[in-house]
Amino acid sequence: MFIIIGLVAMLLYGGLVYYIGWRGYRWMRPGASTRRFKLLYGAVVALAASSLIVGRISEARILGIIGAYWMAVFYLLLLLVPLAHLTVIVLRLTRLPRRGTQVWAGFITLTLMLALLGYGSFNAYSPVVRTYDIRMERGASTLAKLHIAMAADTHFGLLSGKDHARRLVEEMNALEPDLVLLPGDMFDDDIQPFIDQKIGDVLAGLKAPYGVYATLGNHDKHDGTMEELIGTLEASGIRVLYDETAVVEGQLTLVGRKDRSDHERKPLAELMEGVDKTKPVILLEHQPYELDIAQQTGVGLMVSGHTHRGQVFPGNLITDAIYENDWGYVKKEQLQSIVTSGFGFWGPPIRIGTRSEVVNIRVQFE
Repeated sequence: MFIIIGLVAMLLYGGLVYYIGWRGYRWMRPGASTRRFKLLYGAVVALAASSLIVGRISEARILGIIGAYWMAVFYLLLLLVPLAHLTVIVLRLTRLPRRGTQVWAGFITLTLMLALLGYGSFNAYSPVVRTYDIRMERGASTLAKLHIAMAADTHFGLLSGKDHARRLVEEMNALEPDLVLLPGDMFDDDIQPFIDQKIGDVLAGLKAPYGVYATLGNHDKHDGTMEELIGTLEASGIRVLYDETAVVEGQLTLVGRKDRSDHERKPLAELMEGVDKTKPVILLEHQPYELDIAQQTGVGLMVSGHTHRGQVFPGNLITDAIYENDWGYVKKEQLQSIVTSGFGFWGPPIRIGTRSEVVNIRVQFE
């Protein structure tokens, strides 16, 4: 079944690449040396279209970078080329010269693609700070307030590298938080670029008197053991909660779950068995599922990522249909859920309709 689905997906992808490539060739329509140009053009399109897959298999980093940008270009052309094609067909009903309308449609499509590529890159690499002011029951805790800085989906790798890590540290430290939470997808499927770029040394600069805590997401992968992956993060001063709980300053409890894709993770009710529920409980859950279960087990605040809010329009419409809270704030009785659109990106290094963000949570205890 998986083989059939894979073949169908490859055929569909190949058909779309052919359509976009053919429309581009028709737009340029070279005069002399048509055969030589056609072979060169076909080779360039084929290399770009296969670069991401070949790069992953061969671990050739330059192909991985080309593949990521190809995904961005392919997505944008998938939106723009059919619109341009339809416009040209409609304009054929007028007295405008056929070749002229085709050329102008191509230039406008190329201009829009480059403009959206620049705009999307700006949104991906220029994070904003999103602030939430919430109230929680104090219970037996003596805390009056708590300031949390939160970010997820950093996807540190080839394109979300050392400079983006510095932005994260600068933005978070500027908030002067009491506590830093990083709920998952720290890596982009491979920890080696993280190690090679010494991103851990940058993250060691995160400052919070109550500590820096993280959980793992579905993209936090390693060819070695999970202990090695966790050790890489903890060497940076980040404590990883891997189906574990941690009591912070005797005032509140953090609960960090394994990712939903890990079939060995414990039920939340089991993790909550030894937790002092007379004091505030904060849950780090990478994927924002099971809000009802979190509410029933006594969690006060649940922080998540994973959705990227779709990352590129109209992806946000899909995530909104899948998740009860795909981005922002939702309250269910005592449970408050905050989901971030993420600090990094996955695949194409662009964001359209979303923005990279750091979340600033100011908690007032009652």
